[in-house]
Amino acid sequence: MNRLEASSTSRPRIVAIDALRGLVMLLMLVDHTREFFYLDRQVSDPMDLDATDPALFFTRLAAHLCAPVFVALTGVSAWLHARGNAAKASEFLAKRGLFLIVLEVTVVNFAWTFDPLPRTYFLQVIWAIGLSMLALAALVRLPRTGVLVIGAVLVLGHNLLDGITVDPQAPGHALWAILHQRDLIQLPWGAAARTSYPVLPWIGTMALGYAAGPWFGRDADPGARGRALLLFAAVGLALFGVLRAVTGYGDTQAWDLTGEAMHDAMAFVNVTKYPASACFLLLTLGGGALLLDFFERADREGRSRPIRWLAVLGGAPLFFYILHLYLLHAGNRIAGAVLGAPGLLSVPSVGWIWAVAALVAVPCWFATRRFGAIKRASSAWWMRYL
Repeated sequence: MNRLEASSTSRPRIVAIDALRGLVMLLMLVDHTREFFYLDRQVSDPMDLDATDPALFFTRLAAHLCAPVFVALTGVSAWLHARGNAAKASEFLAKRGLFLIVLEVTVVNFAWTFDPLPRTYFLQVIWAIGLSMLALAALVRLPRTGVLVIGAVLVLGHNLLDGITVDPQAPGHALWAILHQRDLIQLPWGAAARTSYPVLPWIGTMALGYAAGPWFGRDADPGARGRALLLFAAVGLALFGVLRAVTGYGDTQAWDLTGEAMHDAMAFVNVTKYPASACFLLLTLGGGALLLDFFERADREGRSRPIRWLAVLGGAPLFFYILHLYLLHAGNRIAGAVLGAPGLLSVPSVGWIWAVAALVAVPCWFATRRFGAIKRASSAWWMRYL
């Protein structure tokens, strides 16, 4: 199995995993560029077919891969870190999960707002990953089959809870908003926290990734791993197709055939991310498994230059995540000041979103490559958390 060697003393990294992480980080960069630079077309939901043109819709759809793939790969990495040692995995998951939660409400929230005391704290993907890691820290004490079953039940079954809502004034509202009901939680000092990523489906996604960890072990057969990934993708995408076709369960976004091919195609894949529906996760995790198998096959066959370029970003994803947010926000403010634009600067089209994202990706790539080298050469314990 081809691997990206970090150093003679560190564990080798799996190129395909880092490359897939790198790809979804770039797609995330495009989506966040939209958030900062496409203010003239800010819509309540860029997947709203009544308010969104196909270019913006598919730009947003591509970004749907990001969170599910990254959360699942976090579960895989947790297994690889501990090699199935439950105590070691639990300790690492608990410490890193707490670290990510603190990071979300401090460094990440400031990157979005540039306000040290915002009126609203957005609990987004880093928060969801942190809480999911805390949950997985408990789940790894179970047999691997138990982790797999719980992961599958949460991913496929959490939509059974869609009809349960808790009033903001009722006991348990904050807990339910964190678990399943996307909502505002009032904080004691007058601010509010927005649970953008209710965590039940993300806990399930990370658990599935952990259960798949042995596929990527040192002694795992690459051929068997490829077949497992393709089988997972086939089952997931087929189940997605069935659930969307019967329009009965797995997503709150209903759709109907209109006879207009583009509209109908967009409606079919217009699935719910907040909270992540079963259909959303089946579509994105199935697609992610296909991409992971493709990257590994390409690397084995020597078509590795673009894959290793992507793997640079996937080798230090948290650094890239924080850096790109600050570059986008600061870059927009600086460009607006230079051009005399009031407030944040807005680009005129979706094409400009991709162009700005490509421009920001270049310094991010070089900075991430440098940081990754420093991290791999460092013996400091805290560097493992970055």
